[in-house]
Amino acid sequence: MKLTSTSFNDGQPIPVEFAFCAPDAKTHCTLGANRNPQLAWRDVPAGTQSLALICHDPYVPSKPDDVNQEDREIPANLPRVDFFHWVLVDLDPQSGPIAAGEFSTEVTARGKAGPHAPRDARQGINDYTAWFSGDNDMRGDYFGYDGPCPPWNDSIKHHYVFTLYALDVAKCPVEGKFGGADVRKAIAGHVLAEAKLTGLYTLNPKVKL
Repeated sequence: MKLTSTSFNDGQPIPVEFAFCAPDAKTHCTLGANRNPQLAWRDVPAGTQSLALICHDPYVPSKPDDVNQEDREIPANLPRVDFFHWVLVDLDPQSGPIAAGEFSTEVTARGKAGPHAPRDARQGINDYTAWFSGDNDMRGDYFGYDGPCPPWNDSIKHHYVFTLYALDVAKCPVEGKFGGADVRKAIAGHVLAEAKLTGLYTLNPKVKL
């Protein structure tokens, strides 16, 4: 199975239009267009009843102490954790490519609605839900796609890994408000094939992609 995109090439930078935050010379960053990228798949194995898609960044700082702090830089050797940006399940494998902007076209304060999604699929919550939990203006359940917004003072480039799973079940065995870790656990034993596509992004002008 193969996962591709016309929005960016594997291992290459993600264009700013697909990011939650865009660089800003005065404030370091500002809200971006936050469109989901185009995605297409081929060579889906026989017996596939549905697809699941997860986008995550495996290099988010494990401690927030230095995040977005003036005159500080997040060290490269700081332990890193997963941050989920998109969790999509029950996608029809015959439904064709996902168009750019089909699932997200802007930043939505307090999060987009869910779990029902286009194509009668379901979307889980992403990790902006936890990130904004203490912000009165932004807190809420962030369903669906919300793109890159790495710390603007991070010393490393961030990787956004889109993983497509071909499943032998028509409905992913998760219910209610679910996240990326829930889907990973639920699909164990149901994966016929998987394919990955990775894009790069940074808000730190000192970091080269």
